[in-house]
Amino acid sequence: MPDILIKKTRDEPGEASLEVIVPTESVQAAEERATRVYQQRARLPGFRRGKAPAAVVKKKFADDIRQETLRELVQESWRVAQEQEQLKPIADPHIHNLKWDAGSGGPVTFEIHVELKPDLKLQRLGGFRLTRSVPAVSAAQVDAQLNSLREQRAPWTPVSGEKPKPKDLVDVIIATRENGEPKDPQPYQLVLGEGRAIPDVEERIMSLLPGESVDATVRFPDDFAEEAKRGQTRDIRVTLREVKRQQLPALDDAFAREVGDFESLEALRTAVTGDLAKEAEREADAKVRAELIEQIVQANSVTAPRPLVERALAAYAQAYGVPEERWQQFAQEFHSIAESQVRRDLVLDYVVEAQQLRATEAELDQRIQELATRRGVPAAQVYASLEKAKRLRDVARTITEEKVFAYLLSQSTVEQT
Repeated sequence: MPDILIKKTRDEPGEASLEVIVPTESVQAAEERATRVYQQRARLPGFRRGKAPAAVVKKKFADDIRQETLRELVQESWRVAQEQEQLKPIADPHIHNLKWDAGSGGPVTFEIHVELKPDLKLQRLGGFRLTRSVPAVSAAQVDAQLNSLREQRAPWTPVSGEKPKPKDLVDVIIATRENGEPKDPQPYQLVLGEGRAIPDVEERIMSLLPGESVDATVRFPDDFAEEAKRGQTRDIRVTLREVKRQQLPALDDAFAREVGDFESLEALRTAVTGDLAKEAEREADAKVRAELIEQIVQANSVTAPRPLVERALAAYAQAYGVPEERWQQFAQEFHSIAESQVRRDLVLDYVVEAQQLRATEAELDQRIQELATRRGVPAAQVYASLEKAKRLRDVARTITEEKVFAYLLSQSTVEQT
């Protein structure tokens, strides 16, 4: 039987396109196989199961047989293409321009477009000089964290006879105005100063006492998230229904005991200082890793293939819930971030394969046991929870990256400052 003909029509880092011709003999053989499958399944009036003539079955199930034939041929062609061209796909291929005139008994032709793992070779992975700096925790940082804890536990108390101020919680009704009449009033609750409303609206709210309303024309800022609204004006009516203000608890030993198992404010302050110090250590490690990746990228001229950048941007857009109309703007704003992410992933994946550093089942089990011990629950419960949330792969990836960076850092010099 003649071979399926595969011809690469485009080849660039991160993607390839191939032209496929399935000869007539192969098409006829696949069609006959599909027909036999439906012969065995078919229940047609006047025939016992599996005994209906092929011609009758072909006529009755023409569309189904066609789809099954094409499915088999595309699947087999893709297998042949991977072997012939030594492809390393990172996703399922896209099929374009599929053509088959079943009536004339001709060949099946189509195009395959596939995203590929780039053929990367890194000549230099070590010999770099890095600086790791861990800033001391300041009293101001500790105070800020303690104030944040106070705000988390502070009740919201109604305020009367006062205009709202930044950080107050307001309950408002905002309606558009047409010909001076309010239309489509909508209730909102927001904390002033957090950016939930545009500045012009917050300014009008802070001019009111509870129970008052104001008609105003407001302007959307030039950097507003929705590009179509930038610089636009709206006629609105704002009604302030209620103002609430947080009453921060006193920062004393009683507050420390309320926060957790702390005997005094000083004990709480010590714990907060320790947590901030650990966070500073983590940030220092992250900066060293980022600096190391950047030096490897520069030393090896690693580029980010366009298809992989577009894939990363699509993943970001989905994660952030970016609406379709904002995708182009989002892609422009996040393009450099996506490029950096792709270059980082390419370097790490290369080292994983070259040094065989992928996380093992034993390492994954050990990490789950550590998580379970910290949480005080059985390891099986942690495993089931991670599996249900589809996060086992994330844990394995974390272990793998830790091993990769341990290897890479051992090849370079890190100066502590």
